[in-house]
This record gives sequence, C-alpha cells and structure tokens, in this order.
Amino acid sequence: MNHFIKITLSFILFINFLIINGQITHGVILFERKTNLLKKYDSPESQRWLRGEKVKIDRFNLHFSPKKSVFLPIESAVPSKADWATSKNTVIQDFQNSERVSIYNLFGESKVVKDNLVLRKWKITERKRNIAGYSCRRAIWMKNDSTKIYAWYTDQLIPSTGPETFNGLPGTILGLATEDGGVVYFAKIIEEKFQNIDEIISDIKIKNFYTEQELKDELIKKSKSNPWMGRVVNYLFDW
Repeated sequence: MNHFIKITLSFILFINFLIINGQITHGVILFERKTNLLKKYDSPESQRWLRGEKVKIDRFNLHFSPKKSVFLPIESAVPSKADWATSKNTVIQDFQNSERVSIYNLFGESKVVKDNLVLRKWKITERKRNIAGYSCRRAIWMKNDSTKIYAWYTDQLIPSTGPETFNGLPGTILGLATEDGGVVYFAKIIEEKFQNIDEIISDIKIKNFYTEQELKDELIKKSKSNPWMGRVVNYLFDW
C-alpha cells in the first residue's frame, strides 16, 4: 500500500511540475502557410499560369502527442485559381518507432512514402520571438551550401515535432521559413487537448507505398520528358 501511495504521489508531483512550468504534452496547432508564388515560380511561363495570384495561403492542423503527431491539410471552402501551385501533404510521425508516413497529392494522385523519420542537423541560436503566445528560440538547418531553413521552437510544448516532416528540436516547432521568405509556416492557434492520434488517422488506409528514394527515382525518371515535373520533384522533398 505504501508503495502504491508513493507511486501515486510521484505521478501527481510530475503532473503538477508540468502544469506549473506550462509544459504541454498533447494538443492541436492550427498552422498557416504563406507561399510567395512569384518567388517559387519565377519563369514567365509559370507566372502566366498563376493568373495574377502572388501569395497562396494554406492551413493545416498539427495534432501532437509524445508518441506520434499527424500534420493534416485543411481543405478551403473557397477554391483558388492557384490550388495547383502548392502541395498539401499529410505527414504522420511515429517517434517510438522512428518512422514516418508522408502522403503526397501529385496531380490528383496520392503517392505514399513510408520511411524513417527525417533527421536534420540543427544549430540552435540565442535569438527569440513570441509566436501564438509562446516564447520561441530560433534554430537553423543548412539544407545545402546555399539554402537555410529557419525554425522557431518552444520547449513549453514537449513533443519534438513540427510542420511537415520537421522534428529534432527540444520542443515543438511553431514557425518555419525559407531564408528568402518564399515559404513561411506560423502557428496561429494552440489548443491543449488530450487525443488519441491513432483514432485521428484511423481512416487513412495505406496499401502501396514507396521509400523516399524510390519515389524520387520514379519522379526523376518521368521528369526527363517533362521539365515541369523536375521542378515539382525539387519542391516536394524540401519539407
């Protein structure tokens, strides 16, 4: 009995510690993504297809827990002429098994990647800012020699997750941006909410899937006869 009481008290103290420190383990985050279409599609031919649209806004929900997270697009009630110009991926990250599932919508056809979590080497800086009421610290990922991705994360939300396939920081990413500001994700609303991620993704049925490299190889092969596809391949795996 004494042993049971000790365990119970320890659990209560742990929960109180998290509450006092404002740390959240489960919840849902509404993200808004702004894409500068003129930076993404800079050729005259591409810009004719944009029909004058300069910025595309998409919204997503990130449901998170210590074990899993799922990043889901929110369908807009009002179709846009530039709906084709941005990708709206679904990403499930399984932290216990170091696996992820990414569902890409390519020209009306779904392509599923099942692979390891994407690991990135982050440089954490001292710069801070407030996002959606949370104090965040900036981290930098060098995608290649000339491209930086900036992330803003908070340790007040415990799971190491973020938009798309991003993870690997000591907290949850609430802001994400390319160096030129061409693509920017920001959290707008954060709700603490206990939920079962497996229930949220129960309707997602996966039959056939690729590894990331297999899908890249297939798309690169197709892009040889279609230069537009090459641009899609490069953008698809940025995130």
